[in-house]
Amino acid sequence: KRKVCRNMKKLEEYVRSIPDFSENGIIFRDVTSVLQDADGLHLAIDTMQEKIKDLDYDVVVGPESRGFIFGTPIAYNNHKPFVLIRKKGKLPRETVPVRKAGKLPAETISKEYELEYGKATIEIHKDAIKPGQKVLIVDDLIATGGTTEAMIRLIESLGGEVAGVVVLIELAGLKGRERISRYRLESAICYEGK
Repeated sequence: KRKVCRNMKKLEEYVRSIPDFSENGIIFRDVTSVLQDADGLHLAIDTMQEKIKDLDYDVVVGPESRGFIFGTPIAYNNHKPFVLIRKKGKLPRETVPVRKAGKLPAETISKEYELEYGKATIEIHKDAIKPGQKVLIVDDLIATGGTTEAMIRLIESLGGEVAGVVVLIELAGLKGRERISRYRLESAICYEGK
């Protein structure tokens, strides 16, 4: 039985805001402070689930690494499978022989996308999504929407249908919602700025 919290704070109060990090005028929203508090973590997962309670989906997908953290409990609570989207070349070296380091163990597809400071590539196992499956994407944050858009393209290239996206934090000033406007996006917390 889950402990009932008598002095529950609002979800926003669990997020640590750090001004002028990584540059002047930027407020960095740190989700680790949510994870480090049992009440904050419960509230985050419960709020995200509540946002998509009416959504019909077959599988939950989350990107490395915070999408794993928030996506897995949502998948578990709703008895759905969980699929990992990995950053290319990020498989830990100590877990595999050197000649295989940085590669996923099964055949993958990948998608390159733009970051503020360069490019990145994400990948997924080719057999992770079946044609026609309805997919819920779960992540910690949406900013410009580049990572989310790349995930959508990966899922659709495997024949999956993106049923929706749920995130803990949306930075509305960076217009990620506009970038993926064809898809349902729910956020537990929305900050107007960057």
